[in-house]
Amino acid sequence: MEHRRASAVKRQSFLHGALILMVAMAIERIIGALFKLPLTWILTPTGNGYFSNAYSLYAPLYSLATAGFPIAISRLVSENTVRGRFRDVRQIHRASIRIFLVLGLLSFSIMFFGARPYANFVLSGNPDNALPAIYVLAPAVFFTSMMSIYRGYYEGLRNMYPTAISEVIEALCKLIFGLSAAAFIVWKGMREYAAAGTVFGAAVKSEEYAKLATLPYAAAGAIFGVTLGGMIGFLFLWSYHRINGDGISREMLMHSPRPRPMRVTSSQLIRTAIPVALGSLAVNLSTLVDSTFLQMRIKDIMDSSPDVLLNMYRGIIPQSDIQLNLVPSFLFGCFSNATLLFMLVPGITQALGVSALPNVTAAWTQGDPKRIKHSVESVLRMVTLIAFPAGIGLSMLSTPIARLMFRAQNAPEITGKILIVLGLAAIFASISTPINSMLQAIGRVDLPVKLLVVGLVIKIVLNYTLVGIPEINVMGAGTGTLVCYFLITFLALYFLIRETKVMPNLFAIFVKPLLASAISVGAAWALQKFAAKIISADFATILAILTAAFLYLFLILWFRALNRQDIIMLPKGQKIVKILEKRHWIR
Repeated sequence: MEHRRASAVKRQSFLHGALILMVAMAIERIIGALFKLPLTWILTPTGNGYFSNAYSLYAPLYSLATAGFPIAISRLVSENTVRGRFRDVRQIHRASIRIFLVLGLLSFSIMFFGARPYANFVLSGNPDNALPAIYVLAPAVFFTSMMSIYRGYYEGLRNMYPTAISEVIEALCKLIFGLSAAAFIVWKGMREYAAAGTVFGAAVKSEEYAKLATLPYAAAGAIFGVTLGGMIGFLFLWSYHRINGDGISREMLMHSPRPRPMRVTSSQLIRTAIPVALGSLAVNLSTLVDSTFLQMRIKDIMDSSPDVLLNMYRGIIPQSDIQLNLVPSFLFGCFSNATLLFMLVPGITQALGVSALPNVTAAWTQGDPKRIKHSVESVLRMVTLIAFPAGIGLSMLSTPIARLMFRAQNAPEITGKILIVLGLAAIFASISTPINSMLQAIGRVDLPVKLLVVGLVIKIVLNYTLVGIPEINVMGAGTGTLVCYFLITFLALYFLIRETKVMPNLFAIFVKPLLASAISVGAAWALQKFAAKIISADFATILAILTAAFLYLFLILWFRALNRQDIIMLPKGQKIVKILEKRHWIR
């Protein structure tokens, strides 16, 4: 009876849900690229540094709302749904509203009132330049917290559509309003300079300095789109819940056991959420670590050994940035551009982790070892199929991709060198996120926290040490990221195998995608080098990327790296399986 009631709620399979989130993620990333790439052209590396400073402070608080507590809600909702405790499911939702309201207001207060102390610490020379963007971004933390009430709830019910649609809404608002505001502010400032020799009332001595004076406000204008997107995304989710409900019928509630007391539900939610939230916080603190130590240590170099650093980047860093002591912001902007490409890969695989959590939780709750093994292998297989080609491609084609994406005015030579290391780091960052989600799904919410804290400590030590060496400078931050995520991934996989007592087929999961990636990206690298001598470098890069994609797909099918059961769980999976089976391309 309990199983019958639980199955009455219409739910999506793991891969179906993951596909919905990945499609939404792909749309969001495309919209994000249409926002971020023109924005880098408008802001230049220095303005991008101001923009990224705001995000660095925002990211840890944002992570609590988007990747920490929602996972706890999703896990508890999924667990109670499997057991047919639908009254408890509803009570989890009511309890989460109270918790997130407090969390959102607290996070907003921390960001708003902590803005000046943070800016004074990180940018001791020019702290006021970072403040406008931080102040404008602070309300977004509140709206994100409120959105997470509904995202976690529907994800636990295996309905990924509300999360997917709200993410696209956020991205569209950021594109339309944020990009427009940034462009308008720069245009307004430069128009004032042309007419009166001032920018927003302050006199400047040249057009180059006038552009620099507009950048703090242009960064804030871009951030405005993020905050507005959060508000509209929350209104959509609230309206969706009011109109569509959650699929739990009155009959299901009548047959459901009496719910636990509200204080017990709230306590359980908080106890489950805190370790998950701390783990998520540790991940996003790495962004804050990069922002803080990178700029601080670059400033130390500029105070002690400026000639070494400036000779490395002679002709790349503008003279106006050097004279105004903006080199730390400029190099941090270059690092942020590389990080933008680096985060594309784990951003996609995060969707697999979100969708896997309720599926693995259900298998674990039912105590089915065969289903647990299948779920773990499906997640790992899909993750490696994405992570290996994307990470190796970013690393081997780093400078051509940076030049294609950010253009010559954004120092692609510096961004490309950073991306060599961050491309490899993207592989491990992508794999670690879903593994941590699976550890949380089987009840070991403490392990990701412990692993992430260890990785974060190593990252802090390496960043502080390596970035402070003049000959290494900004490149050291990428090395710290690579070592951090490699260690986390290795240990997380070890503990997942130990806790679940299942041994996935690691050869098929890791070696086949790695081999296919190495061959396809290696061929693309050689093609890009050759084609760039005949056609433009940008077209050569695009041709190389497309060639790598087609060659990789062929090799994956040739190596029979796809699994029949995985494909069946996709929409129209049966038809796809029949086509692939005719050619013996799946196992």
